[in-house]
Amino acid sequence: MPDKYIDLQSISDLHNLVKYTPPKHPLISVIDHTDFYKMRPRDDAFYRFGFYTISCKKFEGVLKYGKGHYDFNEGSLMFTAPGQVISAGPDVKVDEGWALFIHPDLIYGTDLGKKIHQYSFFNYEANEALHISEEEKLTIKDCLAKIEKEYSQNIDKHSQGLIVSNIELLLNYCNRFYDRQFYTRAKVNSDVVQQFEKLLKAYFSQNNLIEIGLPNVKYFAERLNLSPNYLSDLLNKFTGKTTQEHIHLELIDKAKSLLWSTNDSISEIAYGLGFEHPSHFTKIFKSKTGKSPSAYRLLN
Repeated sequence: MPDKYIDLQSISDLHNLVKYTPPKHPLISVIDHTDFYKMRPRDDAFYRFGFYTISCKKFEGVLKYGKGHYDFNEGSLMFTAPGQVISAGPDVKVDEGWALFIHPDLIYGTDLGKKIHQYSFFNYEANEALHISEEEKLTIKDCLAKIEKEYSQNIDKHSQGLIVSNIELLLNYCNRFYDRQFYTRAKVNSDVVQQFEKLLKAYFSQNNLIEIGLPNVKYFAERLNLSPNYLSDLLNKFTGKTTQEHIHLELIDKAKSLLWSTNDSISEIAYGLGFEHPSHFTKIFKSKTGKSPSAYRLLN
């Protein structure tokens, strides 16, 4: 495993690393991936970018991406957010591809900057990459060409708005293509939903919740070998509810049963369900049912 970190905080840092000419725009750049992997330092190292990346590549070898290894040999889109880590072994050979690098300062204060966190695929794992058809690839490349053309010419007062608008268009197409991928893998994803529901019920059937506490999204994602964002998006597509919403609903169902079948106090029930503070339990229960636990108990 590499023990060296290469931090790239600016687009200029990136160009210097791969011996590119100075960037035409200080906050955005498109780089041919064959050049990037050809010119990068050959030592085995982690790369930590200070910007968003969208890359399309077809290569040989193994790429360490987050916690997983990416070994697809078909063209796929991968996304990373600032601060994420990628490691490419010295044997990686890229056959074709490109990467778009976007510094956060470019979109700061724009509508896209305020909502970019909604594009959750920036926090997916490698095995959750977006596999695109040839037709979809052409659509993405058209957006990319518009972005590259805009930042390569003389910058004027319209440049940032046009560049950011085309980035947002590209991301919206990626959202559409991910939706398609969720549904074309319907059988696999249906199995994941069933496995999740089984894990959820098993967790809340335990008698030691007071010791182990409430589960979080990460707990289930790790057991299903998925990233938390991907799991929530998958569940939302197939059930209309995120992972957290499913956790809360299962929690409320168990709470209702305890309120009606026992004489335990509200505090005892809250602690028994894994809450550190009964007030938190009361708040969640009321938000989901419209009534406080004590008022709900009186309905029985």
